Amino acid sequence: MLSVLRFNFAVPGLDRGALAAAYQAGIEMASYADEAGIPMVSLEEHHGADNGWSPAPLVNAGLILGATKRVHVIVQALLVPLSDPLRLAEQLAVLDLAGRGRITAVAGLGYRPVEYADAGLDWSRRGALMDESLTAMLAAWTGEPFEYRGRTVRVTPPPASPPAQLLWVGGSAKVSARRAARLGLPLCPANNLPELEAYYYEQCTQQGTSGFVVMPPAETAFVHVAEDPDKAWAELGEHFLAEATLYSSWQPEGQTSAAHSHATTVDELRAEGRYRILTPDECVRRGLSAGPGELGPVTVLHPLCGGMPPERGWESLRLFVEKVLPRVAAEAAPTG
Repeated sequence: MLSVLRFNFAVPGLDRGALAAAYQAGIEMASYADEAGIPMVSLEEHHGADNGWSPAPLVNAGLILGATKRVHVIVQALLVPLSDPLRLAEQLAVLDLAGRGRITAVAGLGYRPVEYADAGLDWSRRGALMDESLTAMLAAWTGEPFEYRGRTVRVTPPPASPPAQLLWVGGSAKVSARRAARLGLPLCPANNLPELEAYYYEQCTQQGTSGFVVMPPAETAFVHVAEDPDKAWAELGEHFLAEATLYSSWQPEGQTSAAHSHATTVDELRAEGRYRILTPDECVRRGLSAGPGELGPVTVLHPLCGGMPPERGWESLRLFVEKVLPRVAAEAAPTG
């Protein structure tokens, strides 16, 4: 069973004390998860959100990498066109060196025109900005001088990891697959799209490059663990709904992702199954549901979802670590 700890540090109302508590709890939770063997922490980026959705995932990544020893941090997605690509290249290189190869960023275009407007950028040029930025980042990581916007520049230090470990291309359209294949970078779609995976490999063959696809499983759910799910839904459902409805409001018509919900009430959200509150026993059964050689469902733990009190997130995380992981490991172990 693959488990992931997800943080976006969103707190409706933007209470400064609650925001500080969430950011501090995220570091402590990541450290606890690292000791427990949870292999991955997922971070995100948005700007100007009403709930303060984290605008600085590389800062978050540095704090978490400094507090952990083994966990891998993935930023999905890093909104590359909104930042100076030379500075992004420097920051990722330093994180890679200091974290001993435990950082990966999924380059995303974004889907909120207001974020481009606030950055003084032309929304209609976002594809060209992405191409320019990714090309510059790859050139920067060679450590050699190169031409960028009419001047010769050099970026140091170079990262220790190869580009295909540090940087993946996000997106669920064919243009994203072509971009990734052309640059020789892996593709990470926002949804389970086998046809896009096949198209990417076709493009790699045509471009003479090689890569791989990291795709969310067909079933993706955000899991909260509780001994009494009915009680937990009654107490925490509004936190899940607040995140789900805001995220849904950002999605352009026709766009979907593994995190996209269509619910408008807590009851609808619970019935939909994108957000789940499970008992430890249900988590164990879910973790053991894969057949031999199958990855099975990914358990995405979201212990600060929608600005829920950190102590409630800790309850969920501790139940998972103490009552789920040991049983899954024991029951999945070969016998005889």
